[in-house]
Amino acid sequence: MKKLANVLLAVSLSPLFFQTALAQEERTALVPLPSIDDFTQGEDGWAFGLGLGVEYESAYEGSDEFGFEVQPAGAVQWRRGDDIFYFAGEALGWRGLRGNRWLFDAAVAFDEGREENDSDDGRLDGLGDNDEGVEVVLQARRAFDADWRYWLDGRVVAGENGSLGIFGVGRRFGNQTDGSGSEIGLVAVFHDSERANRDFGIDAVQSAASGLDETDLSGGFRSLGLNYSYRQYINDNWQIFGEALYERYFGDVKDSPITRNDYEAEVGLGFIYVF
Repeated sequence: MKKLANVLLAVSLSPLFFQTALAQEERTALVPLPSIDDFTQGEDGWAFGLGLGVEYESAYEGSDEFGFEVQPAGAVQWRRGDDIFYFAGEALGWRGLRGNRWLFDAAVAFDEGREENDSDDGRLDGLGDNDEGVEVVLQARRAFDADWRYWLDGRVVAGENGSLGIFGVGRRFGNQTDGSGSEIGLVAVFHDSERANRDFGIDAVQSAASGLDETDLSGGFRSLGLNYSYRQYINDNWQIFGEALYERYFGDVKDSPITRNDYEAEVGLGFIYVF
């Protein structure tokens, strides 16, 4: 799920790449959204993107600690018409465009969970490590018009550690068709009781080991989030991307002893080389 935007970042970076617009005109992405990786440049067959990103983010969900993390970026993709099959990091999936206004995405992904040592200040001592697990991600986006200026978004994440439901609306900026530019989205996040307690609950054993109050959460509304994505081509092969996220917790999640901050935040910047 990750992923408020630093609008000033886009404003400051855009002039640096303004002169590359001519190189972008012939590129056509499956959908013109910066948040959707598409390295195929409108052509059928194999496509590869490889890069690196640096993120400044919360140490874990609800943490009041922040730090830098280096993450690989990119994907291996195979396109045929309006369908793309991809392997990206810890996800294997398919996405397809239907009727120019519907984008569907289905993937199998790996959830890393949370480790006790994610907190350098010992905030998680006694809670142990959360289980890792495999999850299925199903997503549908519906554009209001063919240029994808506005859209609705629905996503379900279900796996061994519970389920999430994410529903939102988005707005794209710029007129490019190559997947560059910027976009912003507002989402509401829901979870079931299993996922809620995996991330924010404390059982009797954990309470005794950590000294934190035993906490049992029910499912339902979890948070509101604002996310921003930015992507731009530097030349024919190199592109720069940025993203920012702000998620505000509500209800039982906000009151959990694990939630030292009632929000999660992240800002990232990186480069990708498209082969």
